[in-house]
Amino acid sequence: MEKQEFTITLYTENSVGLIGRISGIFSRRKINIESLNTLPSEVDGIHRFTIVINENDEVVRKLCRQLEKQIDIMKAYFNTDDEIVWQEQALYKVPASVVTEKVYVERLLRQYGASTVVIRQDYIVFETAGHREEIDRLTEELNKYGLIEFVRGARIAIIKNSRGIHDKVLEFEKREPSAEIVENEFLDKRDDVFTM
Repeated sequence: MEKQEFTITLYTENSVGLIGRISGIFSRRKINIESLNTLPSEVDGIHRFTIVINENDEVVRKLCRQLEKQIDIMKAYFNTDDEIVWQEQALYKVPASVVTEKVYVERLLRQYGASTVVIRQDYIVFETAGHREEIDRLTEELNKYGLIEFVRGARIAIIKNSRGIHDKVLEFEKREPSAEIVENEFLDKRDDVFTM
């Protein structure tokens, strides 16, 4: 089977050491992580990992099944680039003189939808978001004009045919509601509870 790019989306609890266990699963299978992003999801207490790898379909299916066996991982999805909406963010530090003196650079930044983040006498920092190829092309062009520094963020993605995890959590809570918490339930029974 031929390898292709997959985006794995994990919904997890926010627990210490989870990222180490997740990366350990990838390491044991000798799978390189191309991009990793983790942030809170739309549901309080649930985090979302977005992981990009290059593998074949069968390996990714097995990997997701193994990931879902982890206690803190609620759900693992895998998708091709056609099945998601995705972006990467990038920051570029460019000499201020280049931007003010070269009209082409200013047009280039507008063409790629770059917006200004910081303006100083010696440099200007721009940010943009787009697909990897777009960011690579802009980086290549800015290198011709003395790009000082460049940093790219990890992929963020939304699955096109997903209703998210929120509905699944609500559905689960309807089936298996948590016990009602009664605050101070023993407050009025002090003598019965604390007897000697």
